Order: sequence, then structure tokens, then C-alpha cells
Amino acid sequence: MRDDFMTVMRRTALVLLALFLLAPAWAMAQPTHIAPKLIAESAAPAPGETTTIALAMTPEKGWHGYWTNGGDAGFGLQVEWNAPEGVTVAPFRYPVPEALILFGMMNHVYEHPYALLADVRVDQSVAPGTDLTLSGVANWLACTDKICVPEKAVIAVALKAGDGTIAPASRERFDAWRARLPQPLDRAGTWERRGATLRFAVPLPDSTALADPHLFVETRDLIDYAAPQQISRNGNELVVETRAKGDAAGPVDALLKLSDGRGLSVRFEPGAVPRAGDPVGSAGGRGIDLALFWTALGGAILGGLILNLMPCVFPILSLKALSLARAGGEPRAAKVEALAYTAGAIVTALLLGGALLALRAAGEQVGWAFQLQHPASVLILLVLALAITLNLAGAYELPSFGGGSGLAAKGGAAGGFWTGALAAFVATPCSGPLLGAALGATLVLPAWAALPIFGGLGLGLALPFLAIGFVPAIRNRLPRPGPWMGNFRKAMAVPMGLTALALAWLFWRQGGADTLLGAVLAIAVLLTMCGTFYNFGRWQRSNRRGWPTVACATLLGLALALYAIAPTSPESAASDGTTFSPAALAEARATGKPVFVYFTADWCLSCKANEAGAIERAAVQTAFDKAGVVTLVGDWTGGDPVITRALAEHGRNSVPLYLWYAPGAERPEILPQILTPGLLVEKAGG
Repeated sequence: MRDDFMTVMRRTALVLLALFLLAPAWAMAQPTHIAPKLIAESAAPAPGETTTIALAMTPEKGWHGYWTNGGDAGFGLQVEWNAPEGVTVAPFRYPVPEALILFGMMNHVYEHPYALLADVRVDQSVAPGTDLTLSGVANWLACTDKICVPEKAVIAVALKAGDGTIAPASRERFDAWRARLPQPLDRAGTWERRGATLRFAVPLPDSTALADPHLFVETRDLIDYAAPQQISRNGNELVVETRAKGDAAGPVDALLKLSDGRGLSVRFEPGAVPRAGDPVGSAGGRGIDLALFWTALGGAILGGLILNLMPCVFPILSLKALSLARAGGEPRAAKVEALAYTAGAIVTALLLGGALLALRAAGEQVGWAFQLQHPASVLILLVLALAITLNLAGAYELPSFGGGSGLAAKGGAAGGFWTGALAAFVATPCSGPLLGAALGATLVLPAWAALPIFGGLGLGLALPFLAIGFVPAIRNRLPRPGPWMGNFRKAMAVPMGLTALALAWLFWRQGGADTLLGAVLAIAVLLTMCGTFYNFGRWQRSNRRGWPTVACATLLGLALALYAIAPTSPESAASDGTTFSPAALAEARATGKPVFVYFTADWCLSCKANEAGAIERAAVQTAFDKAGVVTLVGDWTGGDPVITRALAEHGRNSVPLYLWYAPGAERPEILPQILTPGLLVEKAGG
């Protein structure tokens, strides 16, 4: 009996010991409310170099994770690494958090998917081909508004020493995560304690736009996190005042949230803080700078008006001119068409602006004119431009659309609306005077305040047409309808045809010759189907059935010619030192020579006009060579996220942008959007 009892006790002890030993593994195997995934930017890091890893965290709906300093409750993530020999992992860098107050306590949280980034250094002594699989045990806190759960998981990523190759998709993904990281401020701020009040001074130029800023203090035992923050501007200093809670001293680390997920990491040293100035982020109780909003809105309207004179808009003027001429002197028809045109321009600008804001909120690094950074959009525009060109040339008549009005080429409300929509869609990618700064303000304004600025751009674009429709004195100066309109219509087919050729060239640049050939084949088939199934134009009325064949043969000949001379892959920026990158810029500035950086795109006609008329002129290049100017080119044709961030850093989300770095200067000079050879020669000291 005693032996049976001892046997049972031994077995029970073994079971308890097994459960004790297996408990950690069992706990790590449990499902988590925030799913972690360790990802490497390069699966083959090169010995002697550094690669980046990301711990992507995906909270369930209603759950959130925490910043490195969780605030009044909560804590960040800790990892116990199991790193191979020769591999060093730096601390994780956190994206900009959100402030969440629950039960009177301030939490610094992430309620949506987020990623922590860390640099991984591979020692030079590691042999190529060595297995460098990296693993660790991660601990974090997951919470809702009611409960909190400490969570743990094993994280791992397979690595093998190699050449450091990074796949384009991986680079794009990591660039989007890097854009969410705070950028380090190049100067230290100051902080002081006055009784129960803490005061911080952030050295931030008064030209920097802000929308509802917040200071997240990383240093513990210093600040009452839930206390209101009074933020004001005193010249080039941003002053933050709040309540103290703790006795920490010495340097203070913090993060200043700006807007749209952007932020600045700041180191504060003890020192004097200037007096408070003009309040920031309290205009009308909605958290925006009203002066910035009205300035940006006025700039967008005026910039849209000036845009009518830019080269990129000229082809669309043919459609405007035909609509105006067709309206003649009949007041009601002119007003209806002018209002419809205005509505089309404004609605399209709002839709583009809304899509831009939605993409940026989703973490995409995009800017104004993103619609021309994708071959599918360019192809749609190419088909439309070709169809309108042939219609203006008299090859066929477009089918009725909306009460008998032809799409973008007929009169009436529908025709006016679609003409305005097309003008906004094609014209707005070009950035003229005032427009770049106005659109740049949308980077720091909340969405509800940014959308009217996009609408203002459409209104400015439509103002001339609107004035003609409602001001009889202007309308009466227009020529009366007559036979001349037929010849004028054919003449206006020329700029639209040039637009179609420009779009074909852009499509070729983005997709290569193979893609262009396929597109031309598709267009040829489409034109053949149109000629077969519809009763279009004089060629069918006069039994001239050879027109589709001629058009298709022309398109096929053009495609084959381009295919013979074109590369089989999209053209890309040069890989030498003239291509812009943050590293190339730092290297160029370290030489002590002047540096000229310009951001351009193949679809931006004003960019190309500046390049041909100023940058590439012999006199300018001679002056640059004499002064030793280093020129860097940022090609934004395909929407490079690195360039998108560079534009945003200078308050822009469109091209062109021209920067001049004088030797020794801390910040660049932003040059006008319309360049002249004299200006560049003067900058070079010629």
C-alpha cells in the first residue's frame, strides 16, 4: 500500500514539474490580441553592413499597444534576443503614438497596425552564406478600454549572410514604416521648472506649419501626462507649458507630434525658456491655424488660376475654347456650361485630394499627382486623349452622353462638367507659382481643413470659364458661332494629339516597350470594334471603311518602331552620384561645394520646361562647372517614397521643387518654381 502511495506521489510530482517547465512555452503558444511578426528588409545582410528589421504589430479591433513610455498606465515592448555570433541588434525605434485618455489617465498608444524598426549590424568577420537566423522572446501589454493583458511570443526571422540585396517591394514597405518614425531635430531645446509648471522650448522655425501638436515626454518621473498642454509660438521657438509630476532632472527626451502621423524627436537641456507667445492649435476650438488655412486656400485659388497659363494645361484649352464658342452669346447656355465646368473641376480636385489624404492616412508615401504615377491611370488618359483627338479632327462623332451631350467635347451641362473634370485631372499634377506651398499646407492640416484647399484649386482653375459665363462684357467679346468653328476644332486636335503622344511616351517610360506594345494593340482592337459596331463619322457615311484599318496600322507601326528602339524595361534614374538620395545629399554637402537639388517627373511639363529652358542651358552648365556645383536629381515619375518624404520635409507634396544648398548653410534656399538661366548663373556666382 505504501509503495502504491509513493508511486502516485512520484507521478504527481513529475506531472507538476512538467507543467512548471512547459508553462512558459504554453503561455507563448497562446493566441495574442496583438499579433507580432518579425520581418527583415534584406534576407541576405552583407557582412560589415547594417540592415533593418521590423516588428509589425497588428492589434485586434478595440485593442491597442503602447509607446516606449506608455504614459500613466502601460509599458512598451521588450525583447530578449537570441542573436547569432557576429550579429548586433540596436534598440527598437517607435512610430509617432496617439494620446488616449481613459478614466482620467493618459495613455500613449497605437490603436492601428504599427511597426517598430531596429538596425541589425553584421560583423565583417562573418563568412558569406552563414546562417544568421535571428530570434527572441517579446513581451508587451495589450489593452482595451476595460482590460489589459500582458502578452508574450517568440519572434524569429531567417537571415543568411549575403550581398545585402533588398527587393523593391520590401524597400517600399520599409520606407512606408520609416515615414512613420519621428525625425530627429537637429538642435536641442531647453526646459525649466517653475513651481508646479514645466516649460519646454522647441527650436522650430515660425514657417513650420502645425496642426494640433502634442509633446510626448519619454523621460519618466517628470510630467503629469494627462494635464492639458498650453502650446504657443514665440518667434522661432515653440513653447509648451504643462503640469509637473515628479522630480526628474537633467536632459529630457521627448517626441513632438506634428500632424498626419509625423513627429520630431527632441532632446531638451536644462535652460531658460522664453515667455509664451501666440497660442497654437486652438483656432476656433478645432485645432488648426486659421491664418495658415486662409492663406493656403487663397494660394490654392490663385495658383489654380495661374495654372491656366502653364504649359501642362494648354492642351485642355482647346476643349474650353470649343465649349465657349459653342455657347455663343446665349446667356443661359453660357451660365449653365460655366457652372457645370466649375463643378467638374472642383469635384475632381476634391476626389483627388480625398484619395491623396486617404492613402497618406493608410501609410502610403504619395503626393499630389499620384494619379500619373501609375501606368493604369496613364493608359486611361492615353485612350481618352486619343479618342478626343480623333473626334476633334472630325474622324468620328462621340456617342451621346447625358441628354445628348458628348463626353468632354460637346456643349451643355454634361459636356461642361466632363470638360472641367478632365482639365482638373490632367492639369493639376503641374505645380505652378503659389500652388506648391498651398498644397504643402495640406500635409499639416486635418483632413476636414485640407479638403477645401483642394477644392479651391479646382475653383481657381475654373475661374476664367466662370467669369466668361457670368460677365456679359467678357462673353460679348467672343466670336459668334459660325463655319470657322469647324476649322478651329480641327486645329485644336493638334495640342490634344501632342498630349496623347506625351502620355504614350510617359507610359513607355513607366512600363517599357513591351507594356506599350500591349497597350497599343489593345487600343487598336478597341478602335476596330468602334468602327465595326457604331455608325461614326464621315468615313462610314461616305462608305470610306478604310479608316479603322489605317488607324490600326499607324498605331501598330508606331508601336513596332518604339519597340525596336526602346529598352525592354522601364527607364530609371541614373545610378551614379547625380541621383538624389539622403546619403548622396549628405556626401555632396560634405564636399563643401554648392549643391543644387531638383525634383522632377516625366509627366510634369513645367518641370521639363524649366529643365530645357534653364537647367540644361549651356551658360548655366558652364557656370555650374566653374563653381563646382554638385547637381542631384530626384525623379518622382513613379512615386518614389524617399522623394515623397523629401518633398514633405520642405512643406511640399508636388513637383517641381528646387533646392539650393550654399556651402556651410544649415538649410537650403527654396528657389522659385519658374526658373531662369540668369537666376541659376547668379546662384553659381557666375
